[in-house]
Amino acid sequence: MNGEEKVVKHLEMTQAVINRLGSNSFLLKGWSMTIIVAAMVLMARYDRESPFILLSLIIPVIGFGILDGYFLWQERLFRKVYDEIRKQETTDFSMNPMKHKDKPKCSWIASTFSVTLNIFYGIEILLLVGVFSILKYYEGY
Repeated sequence: MNGEEKVVKHLEMTQAVINRLGSNSFLLKGWSMTIIVAAMVLMARYDRESPFILLSLIIPVIGFGILDGYFLWQERLFRKVYDEIRKQETTDFSMNPMKHKDKPKCSWIASTFSVTLNIFYGIEILLLVGVFSILKYYEGY
């Protein structure tokens, strides 16, 4: 196998990792939405006197957001690895994403608080608060 074939194979391996991380992020969003729907059903059906019910439903959303931020962070790091590999003429099949962690937008915090994740999980939290508030308001009638 010559150098160019090695680089192509290395790029394919790196792209597979990126695809898997993206797939994990997609699955997290699906599970998060499923839990939100189940939470709304539980709120509509059972006692809503305690504000701790709302807090106990928001905590998993925040947890999913943090985990999704981790997958996005890893995906960004591996995209940097991919970019580095594509510029090589031959490769040693090294895949160390941590050497890119100091680059812009390549921190876990920056990924966790990215615009897209903030919008997605923010809407989920607003939806939970809204449904909780509506149910509390109509409870008196």
